[in-house]
Amino acid sequence: MQKTNTLRRGLSTRHIRFMALGSAIGTGLFYGSADAIRMAGPSVLLAYIIGGAVAYIIMRALGEMSVNNPNAGSFSRYARDYLGPMAGYITGWTYCFEILIVAIADVTAFGVYMGVWFPEVPHWIWVLSVVLIIGAINMMSVKVFGELEFWFSFFKVATIVLMILAGLGIIIWGIGNGGHPTGISNLWSHGGFFAHGLTGMLLSLQMVMFAYGGIEIIGITAGEADKPENTIPKAINSVPWRILVFYVGTLFVIMSIYPWDQVGTNGSPFVLTFQHLGVAAAAAVLNFVVITASLSAINSDIFGVGRMLHGMAEQGDAPKMFTAVSKRGTPWLTVVVMMVALLIAVLLNYLMPEKVFLVIASLATFATVWVWIMILLAQIGFRKKLGAEGRSQIKFPLPGGSVMSVIGILFLVFIIALIGYFPDTRLSLYAGAIWVVLLLLSYRLFKKKNIVSSQG
Repeated sequence: MQKTNTLRRGLSTRHIRFMALGSAIGTGLFYGSADAIRMAGPSVLLAYIIGGAVAYIIMRALGEMSVNNPNAGSFSRYARDYLGPMAGYITGWTYCFEILIVAIADVTAFGVYMGVWFPEVPHWIWVLSVVLIIGAINMMSVKVFGELEFWFSFFKVATIVLMILAGLGIIIWGIGNGGHPTGISNLWSHGGFFAHGLTGMLLSLQMVMFAYGGIEIIGITAGEADKPENTIPKAINSVPWRILVFYVGTLFVIMSIYPWDQVGTNGSPFVLTFQHLGVAAAAAVLNFVVITASLSAINSDIFGVGRMLHGMAEQGDAPKMFTAVSKRGTPWLTVVVMMVALLIAVLLNYLMPEKVFLVIASLATFATVWVWIMILLAQIGFRKKLGAEGRSQIKFPLPGGSVMSVIGILFLVFIIALIGYFPDTRLSLYAGAIWVVLLLLSYRLFKKKNIVSSQG
């Protein structure tokens, strides 16, 4: 084992860019966008643009701190440095728990997707195999991980680009539609662009924001990025507009071809669009894509938690054993723990009643917003600590500075209010409050234990 306990730098701009794209463009776009469309109608396009702008503020705030101080487990470290030890502790553990929950959903989804092709094989066999394979990948050097993640994400992105081009072919030239162009009149001819009024568009924002969940992984890559002062700004500046193109472009095409109130009622819009063009194997092609999408997500999940726990262990917010690093420069023990947690979690996923699992899963939504708010608060604290002279020396400043962070925080508070507005999602606020209380209690116990052991 490497004695220095340091992570190796081996992630290029290309790797980091596709990691952020991969984590933000997931099955939420392939299957989940239908719910947001139902709430807002065609005006959901505006909701994605607003959400993308806020996601950009969050990424730039994180980028400002990451370039200044590239750290593994970055935003728990920044919360600790600029808001206090307790903020760092709660943010780090909340992120780890959020990603673990997301990973449970992703490995379960992988089992479901493989079941489409191999219905006779029990799902748990696929789940076990994917946990072992992805775990092994994460034990290799970070360069191998980055390369695989690049290709997993590339397949997703390529499919979306094909889908947009195919859709434009139907809209403009009527390809696959008997030579009759559909045009874009479907965007306003079924109850208008704001089919459910401005309220519908605003209500859809909470679903839209969760689609952008995962962008914060860019901050976690900082500890292993080659030349972080170059790679992080390049990746951050390119990702938001790419995500916007993919989300807005895809939904623009889908809602132009199909009336918005029919989207998602007869299966995935992606499958329908490819079938429209006469691609018989559309369902099989899409299944391949969602399998690579879930592999990409699980890969990022294990990477994210591993690096966060390693960073927290260095700060004294997690057990010291998590600082262990292999000869290849990867935090091997955190990967093993994540694999074991996933296997236990998958077992619970099958045994638990749906209601109980819903309570745990709803925490992921609360945790995402919590982490984003802490990133923005940490950026305000970071600027305050630098003082006027230090602020002028920032290499990659957030445009608008702390004022933009305040706007972002107000928007995220509005999203939390929306979560509380819906009875189905209100549960996550209660669960989130309980989670924070439990963390506060564990923080007291953890710190007291550390003080006793240091005195002994």
